[in-house]
Amino acid sequence: MKKNKTNYLCFFMVLTLSIFSCSVDDEIDMQDEKYVLIIPAGFPYPDIPADNPLTQAKINLGKKLFYDPILSIDSTISCGSCHKAELAFSDDVSISEGVFGRLGFRNSPSLANVVYYPLMLKDGGNPNLETQPYVPIETHFEMDFNMVLLVNRLNENADYVEEFKAVFGKTPDPFGITRALAAFERTLISGNSAYDQYTYQGKTSALTTSQKIGMELFFSTELNCSSCHGGFLLTDNTFQNNGYFSNYSADSGRARITLLQEDVGKFRVPTLRNIGLTAPYMHDGSVVTLEEVIDQYMLGGSGHVNQSELIKPFNLSLVEKSDLINFLNALTDEEFISDPAFK
Repeated sequence: MKKNKTNYLCFFMVLTLSIFSCSVDDEIDMQDEKYVLIIPAGFPYPDIPADNPLTQAKINLGKKLFYDPILSIDSTISCGSCHKAELAFSDDVSISEGVFGRLGFRNSPSLANVVYYPLMLKDGGNPNLETQPYVPIETHFEMDFNMVLLVNRLNENADYVEEFKAVFGKTPDPFGITRALAAFERTLISGNSAYDQYTYQGKTSALTTSQKIGMELFFSTELNCSSCHGGFLLTDNTFQNNGYFSNYSADSGRARITLLQEDVGKFRVPTLRNIGLTAPYMHDGSVVTLEEVIDQYMLGGSGHVNQSELIKPFNLSLVEKSDLINFLNALTDEEFISDPAFK
C-alpha cells in the first residue's frame, strides 16, 4: 500500500471550482420534465442544487457512468466496483482495490442517503456530490485517470455523445459527467428497514421482542449510541474521534484537510443504516463484525486527546449484546438493496 502524503483533495477542490465556474443559465438540461424523488416516511425532501435539477434521462446517464469502467485509466474499475448495490453501495473488504490492484487506506463507505450529506468523504474534504467524482477518478490508488482524458474518451464513444447531447445539449464535458453521476447518487435513498416500518410507518410487528429491547439499549443514556447515530439518517454527520487508535499517524482523518491538531483522528460519524451489510467497519475496515464493534465501544476508547467526550465505557451481558446486534440488523433495508433501479 502506497500512502499519498500530499493534500490531494485541496487540489481537486481548486480544480473543480475553476471548471464549474460557468453560470447556471449557460447549462440548461434538455429534458424539461423534472424527476421527483420518492421520500420515505420520516424523511424530509432534500435540497437539490439549482444547477443540477433531476431528470430521468440524467439519472439514467449517471447510472450508466457509475457502472462503466470507462472512467478508470485501464477501463477495469467502475464506481460500482467499490460501491455494490447489494451491500448498500459499500464493499465487503477492508480496502477496495483500485486499478492495477492498488490499495488506498480507507474503507469504502455506503452511498445510501448521500443526497442529505453536507460534505462528502470520510474527512469532509469535498463540498458536494458534483465535485466528489474528481476524487476517485483522479486518485492514484483508485481510478488513476484524468478528467480531460476521460472527456476525450467519452467523446470517442458515439452512444455517450448522443446521450450527453440529449441531456445537456452538448457533447461530454466535466460539467455533464459530474452532474449526471451526482443525479444518480441522489436517488440512492434508503428508508424502509424494519426499524423504519416500526418507527415511522406504525407497524408494531415489524420488530421482534429482541430487536425492541436492543432499540431501547441503543437509545438509552447508558450506551448513548444515538447521541451521534440519531435522527432519520442514524448519523449526525459530524466528525468525531471515537478513540479507536491512540496514534493516527497512518491516517489523521479530518486533519488531512484542515491541518488542525484538534481534528486528528476525526472522521465522519457513519450512518448505521444497513450496518449489517457494510462490514468490515471503522475508517480503515479493520473491525470484522458488529460484535467486535460493540466490544470496542464497551472499552471506552483509547483516551486519545481528541477523543469525543461521548465515548465512555459501558457493560452489556451476552444477551443484551445479542439484542443490540439484532436491532442493528433491523436497520437493513431489503427493498433498497434489491431495487432494480439501482442495479
